[in-house]
Amino acid sequence: MGINQKHIAIICNYELLKDRVGGMDYFFWAFNKACTDKGIKIDWFFPNIGTHGDYHTFEIFPSNGVTLEQGFIRHIKEQPVQYSYVVTHFVELCTSFFARVKKHQQARIIAVDHNPRPLLGYPFKKRLKKRIKGILYSKYIDLFIGVSNYTSQAILNDFGNFLKPRTQTIYNGVLIDDIIPKTAARRRVNPKFLVVSHLRESKGIQDLIKAVNLLPEELKLHLKIDIYGDGPYKNELFRLVSTYKLEANFNFKGSQSNLKDLYQHYDYLIQPTHMECFSLSILESLAANIPVITTPVGGNMEVVTNNENGFIFETKNIKALSNLMAEIIQEKKHIKKNTRTLIENRFSIDIMVENYMKLLR
Repeated sequence: MGINQKHIAIICNYELLKDRVGGMDYFFWAFNKACTDKGIKIDWFFPNIGTHGDYHTFEIFPSNGVTLEQGFIRHIKEQPVQYSYVVTHFVELCTSFFARVKKHQQARIIAVDHNPRPLLGYPFKKRLKKRIKGILYSKYIDLFIGVSNYTSQAILNDFGNFLKPRTQTIYNGVLIDDIIPKTAARRRVNPKFLVVSHLRESKGIQDLIKAVNLLPEELKLHLKIDIYGDGPYKNELFRLVSTYKLEANFNFKGSQSNLKDLYQHYDYLIQPTHMECFSLSILESLAANIPVITTPVGGNMEVVTNNENGFIFETKNIKALSNLMAEIIQEKKHIKKNTRTLIENRFSIDIMVENYMKLLR
């Protein structure tokens, strides 16, 4: 490696699964290519090896039975390597790990925060612990990145407002060109809905099931909602659907690798989430010219404007969601605006990669 060549370590607590390729995978592939084109070498630290997509071109160091942080510390202790930058994704902020990295590396450390916060905030004890960690360990992190303005503010709320000069937002983006848009403004008699989500309680899909149960029988008659995704809350969601006898309305499709082709066949994405950072599935849906029905949590309202490119309802308000769906099914409410343009102009992967490349000064 040349004397002036940049060498980056990216530590990412993100399991590489060929049957679950999402927006972050596309970003990693695009960022790796952009760095390679500029002669920047990257060592990637993931929990496991992946060879699908462009991962076969990556230099990957799996954690091999220890935590990702432990694996990286072991690596920099055992290998004669000095990094220009160390970047973390999906790694807890302000821990002793960052102090240990600085002990062995002169690298500039950039910590990217992808973590959503609870709807009602952390309990007092956890808030206090985070403040203490901010005081002890934030000095070892040169730059904090929030994936939405909501996330950037949450970093300051968690660890202290003194971090503001070292905190900035770089929005997540999606690969626009691969998302097939709905080109015609089809006005269906019976609109089709989809959900794209990890199946856990905080995603609020149970609220959607209960909201559908409240609908008049005549509106349920032709209602179809396809749910894409998997997760630990799946059996509870199955139980709710069975309890309310809504099997004809909900279709659990599991994880799909071709979602970018499928959005175009629907009319609305429903994301009744209780907590969010910045949803890639919302960006993908809007890029496919499919409006979004969602809650005002996290960074959702930084991309969804009520009555323009989607509809916002109060978090956990099942009756409000049911009433909104009834109005949409009856065509009392609808979105005419092309929702793709906003994503092209502000939330593409190209823009995301460009903004991260600017950090490598």
